[in-house]
Amino acid sequence: MQRLGPWSREAWAALALQLLRPPRAPCAGATLHFRRVQGGLVQPPGREFAEARLKTQLESDKEKSNFVIKTPKGTRDLGPQQMAIREKILTAVISCFKRHGAKGLDTPAFELKEVLTEKYGENSRLIYELKDQGGELLALRYDLTVPFARYLAMNKIKKIKRYHIGKVWRRESPSITQGRYREFCQCDFDIAGHFDPMIPDAECLKIIYEILNALQLGDFLIKVNDRRILHGMFAVCGVPDNKFHLISASVDKLGKMSWKDVRQEMVGKMALAPEVADCIGVYIQQHGGVSLVEQLLQDPKLSQNKQAQEGLRDLKLLFEYLTLFGITEKISFDLSLARGLDYYTGVIYEAVLLQTAARQGEEPLGVGSVAAGGRYDGLVGMFDPKGRKVPCVGLSVGVERIFSIVEQRMEATEKIQVTETQVLVAAAQKNFLKERMKLIAELWDAGIKVDIKRENIVTEIQRRMSES
Repeated sequence: MQRLGPWSREAWAALALQLLRPPRAPCAGATLHFRRVQGGLVQPPGREFAEARLKTQLESDKEKSNFVIKTPKGTRDLGPQQMAIREKILTAVISCFKRHGAKGLDTPAFELKEVLTEKYGENSRLIYELKDQGGELLALRYDLTVPFARYLAMNKIKKIKRYHIGKVWRRESPSITQGRYREFCQCDFDIAGHFDPMIPDAECLKIIYEILNALQLGDFLIKVNDRRILHGMFAVCGVPDNKFHLISASVDKLGKMSWKDVRQEMVGKMALAPEVADCIGVYIQQHGGVSLVEQLLQDPKLSQNKQAQEGLRDLKLLFEYLTLFGITEKISFDLSLARGLDYYTGVIYEAVLLQTAARQGEEPLGVGSVAAGGRYDGLVGMFDPKGRKVPCVGLSVGVERIFSIVEQRMEATEKIQVTETQVLVAAAQKNFLKERMKLIAELWDAGIKVDIKRENIVTEIQRRMSES
């Protein structure tokens, strides 16, 4: 009989026999093993405990038999080939960040819950909250920007250019085909401090351009807007102040939804007046270059709004710098771009891959945005005891979405080398193990990437040749 718990097999067998035996009245002079309740006999507590214990053990065994080994929803394992692809992507990204003078930084995977709350608008519901841990309410970080702002305020840093590679967690519906997970890696670059207007912003856009070009993902477009223009537009169209965030979230859906559906959401769900929605529609369906910026500077309505005018003047200056950088052909001023995060205060941008025909052997992937960012001048002040602000602007590269594309293309078109071995030490005869180990140690000490034969020499050489 198989052992089921901490008792011996003999004890379990005796218990089973006792449970199967029908109850009987005690003989005269025998010790009474049943307690009397209202003239009847009931089982003693010891037997009740044994039955409960056996029942629990059987239920536990049933649960174990139904257990399926898998990764949690919205996560994935990365094997050697996938790690090789990821390292290639991260090398290109980090190389670009360092080329622009950024320093590396890291923060904890979890923060105090109050650090993260009320920073992400309606997306705050996607934060993974943790149970009380030693008197602290914690949450997994939603992005790398808010922890960076907390770091600046806590360490009283007023100027820095930094990059950060790390995992973040969001409790949303995953979509593997779109490269959307609940646990994923972000690559952030941020510039904090006081600088001449639009110079750091232009550098961030140049970095996105360089990274997407280096990774050869195909044709792309970087959409640009400004939160001040967006809010000024809402104001002149008659949107109530308390509905700015709600309407902004609806506007951001244009592209994923038709204008007809976006308008219906504004009017039906958010009780916006139809004429106000129509006024918004006239503006947000426009996109172009610096000529559109100049046109809106002369717009009769927007010219009366100070906030919109400030944003438009800054965008005009931004386009001048982008022209000097030679990247304006990839930039589009898009009035429908809103970006849902609450902490943005100025210029915002988002890079999207343009739909192209899938290459041979590929499945079409709709990965959406692959990089995004913007200016957030008030976030650090939210953590500073005296409310001192540190102007910041930054970008985030979506590694998982890029990885989905690069992985598929590399698997379809080329062999993926998972090791960097330069030398394979082997011998055609036996009894040379010690000599090989001595030689391999010398090569390792010289900084050479070496491995030792572990199988038939011909088979191993063929395998390694195929990998490389």
